[in-house]
Amino acid sequence: FFQKTLTAVKNWFTLFGWSKGQNPISIPFSLRRDVCKVQMTSSQEKVFKQNLGKDTKTVYDMLFHLSGQSLPGITSSQSLPLDPVERMLQLHWQHSTLLAFLKSQGAYLPHVLPEFLLEPDDYKKWIKVQTVLKVDVKNSDIFSDKHLFILEDSIFERMSKRAWTDVLLQVYKVFVLPRVSSRHITNLSSSESMQNMPRIKSEPLSSNIYSPCERTILTWLNKHYEKNRKTVWKDCQKGEVPPMRWIVNFDRDLLDGLVLAAQLAAYCPYLIATHFVRMYTNPRTPEQFLHNGLILVNAMHAVSLAIDIKV
Repeated sequence: FFQKTLTAVKNWFTLFGWSKGQNPISIPFSLRRDVCKVQMTSSQEKVFKQNLGKDTKTVYDMLFHLSGQSLPGITSSQSLPLDPVERMLQLHWQHSTLLAFLKSQGAYLPHVLPEFLLEPDDYKKWIKVQTVLKVDVKNSDIFSDKHLFILEDSIFERMSKRAWTDVLLQVYKVFVLPRVSSRHITNLSSSESMQNMPRIKSEPLSSNIYSPCERTILTWLNKHYEKNRKTVWKDCQKGEVPPMRWIVNFDRDLLDGLVLAAQLAAYCPYLIATHFVRMYTNPRTPEQFLHNGLILVNAMHAVSLAIDIKV
């Protein structure tokens, strides 16, 4: 489950997380590696700056693109100290700032510590510094051993991958999902066929599972499915017009592909004759579900909606 989630997150942020087109990422490797655009290097006791190039895109570039805000104290052209320990402490501070910024925007990340976002070697330096140096906790939070987790290499890699995945999921939640607006959803009661359908409330406290933005998307799914089901499958080759349904979740109610097909048909009606009339409107076997999924994915590819979704 976590691997599928990671793959979906990686694909979305690769395609839509950056300005000026796609930028392939790997979780957590490229996110941990690309933390600055200027690197300090030493050669024959002379210190100079090595520009890593304009193509180097950091997680801070991604945040600025999605939120329009820069992290306090962090610039796009900054460099990291040459000393390994100072470099590690600078990165730890940057990750702390990143997490504090996201939490201030509504992200829920109590389980992610800044050291989990470091490279493995930097994490070992962090543990060593924490263990060796005896600093008064009251005077310094950065050396506090209150939440010191000493993890083995393999466990740290799993923890780091999970931490970066959760950070990206929370970035999506606080900066992308709120763009969904109910102002663009017409009144459901305007359709005669939907007057008897239960309403999905958008009030924040009306569900302990889905956010108001997610419930707006459910409303959108209900609207287009009910509006288009008779049009899309009136000439269906593999069944009758599918019955009315109330779409209340994002897993079971979407399994047969019909709801998503109705959404695509609302914007690309020309796909009905070429693809959707061949779907099973009452699928019962795994083969029929697979058949519908294949048609749906082929339809997405036909309109260049290539987001690497597997059937």
